[in-house]
Amino acid sequence: MSTTSLTTSLPVPAHAALLREALLAADFTADGLLDLLGAPAYAALARSETVPALRATRGDSPLETLVRLFLLQEAVEPARAAAALPLDEALADGWAVLEDDAVRATVDVRPYGGPDGEDWFIVSDLGCAVGGAGGIGKKDEGVVLGVGGASTTLAGITVRTPVATALDLGTGSGIQALHAARHATLVTATDLNPRALDFTRLTLALSGAGEAELLEGSLYEPVDGDTYDLIVSNPPFVISPGAGLTYRDGGMSGDDLCRALVRQAGERLNDGGYAQFLANWQHVDGEDWQDRLRSWVPRGCDAWIVQREVQDVTQYAELWLRDSGDHRGDPEAYRAAYDRWLDSFEESGTRAIGFGWITLRRDPAVAAGTAEPSIVVEEWPHPVEQPLGPYVRAHFERQDYLRTHDDAALLEDSFTLAPEVVQEQVGLPGAEDPEHVVLRQNRGMRRATRVDHVGAGFAGVCDGTLSAGRILDAIAQLMGEDPVLLRDRTPRSIRLLVEEGFLVPESLLPVEREEGERGTE
Repeated sequence: MSTTSLTTSLPVPAHAALLREALLAADFTADGLLDLLGAPAYAALARSETVPALRATRGDSPLETLVRLFLLQEAVEPARAAAALPLDEALADGWAVLEDDAVRATVDVRPYGGPDGEDWFIVSDLGCAVGGAGGIGKKDEGVVLGVGGASTTLAGITVRTPVATALDLGTGSGIQALHAARHATLVTATDLNPRALDFTRLTLALSGAGEAELLEGSLYEPVDGDTYDLIVSNPPFVISPGAGLTYRDGGMSGDDLCRALVRQAGERLNDGGYAQFLANWQHVDGEDWQDRLRSWVPRGCDAWIVQREVQDVTQYAELWLRDSGDHRGDPEAYRAAYDRWLDSFEESGTRAIGFGWITLRRDPAVAAGTAEPSIVVEEWPHPVEQPLGPYVRAHFERQDYLRTHDDAALLEDSFTLAPEVVQEQVGLPGAEDPEHVVLRQNRGMRRATRVDHVGAGFAGVCDGTLSAGRILDAIAQLMGEDPVLLRDRTPRSIRLLVEEGFLVPESLLPVEREEGERGTE
């Protein structure tokens, strides 16, 4: 069984700036790795296969040495190590050790490209970078993982506007805190595992980012009564029959940890602030999963909850038993562990587990009771285009617009078709008229919606120059319809197109343009 053991002490960042200079000088960056290894070997690392990378690093260049040392966790000769990095300082600070006349890394250091081309480095336990040399195996309880798919997903959906304060709850190796440091004046990072706070300190220092406030504790306990403009969390959301692995298991019954995280966020947000989470939730017999999630939304907040995936309980149990390496041990022990998971789900009436994103926004009008909250819970398993942060912000801007515009105001306003929306006509080959028309987005959530001929014609001429009412009057004249009846029945369709981002009200267009430009940077 592959085992990940924890080093007794972690490096200190005393000479992190000097080490960073050496890493950059050797081109030990995300782009540099791709150039050195080539796409096949680079992709193999993500599958925990190291042989192609080992073959690609048989030379003696500083970059090859650093890849072997920090990514592949291979021992290197002291002379090679000294040629690639400030060895005395690295040994003194604990980044590496000298044993049997060979230098070995004490931590995994993985290049990571920031959203604006920054060269960052994520520091984690040996063999625990996702796709790292150690792969997936039996891990100690306090292990700290590197950046993976869940981490990058959360970073991509996070709203990135300048804020005064940001909270990274359950920071792990510090990836969310690192992103937040780009646009928050003060970043606070918390974790129940004190090792995670040490790794976050190393990640920030080696990436050349500012320091963060690091607090130990569970959920919101370490921050007392403080409030924030942004809260992000990739929590230990796995719904397991025990709390054996701190980095993934919630330690509460069912999905109670995720529910508590979401419920308590409302009182921790400043007006206009966002809280964004990844989460798992139960699908329980006799209960609508969407109603379950609506009950999590705290008072005073709007919410957008997206279910990205659903697994039945057998798939879910197998996934996480493999994550912890249980399948590689004694077959009888594996079957017993599998039974414990299924017994736990059977007792709670859980038939499946959902995974997705939860975004809250504290709305002063909703908190004061002068506006109804906007709570959207949907299933969207289809491909999306990251980063989605700009589209998340635009979603709430559109909800505000629709909430404050009745049908009459809607018809008085003008709209613009969102960028990269295309029209598809569906019907039998050779038919004179299509059976139906579909509008499809090629960016963001990549939604598609069916529209009738009026809806297609309306969307096609929306360029911000004419009001919706005048466009409908022109369509009525062309089609020989009663303009009053057309004005009466069409606002519902317009609302849907606005809600899903196909049409942008002129009053929101500067925001949408700004966010769209940021999304393509």
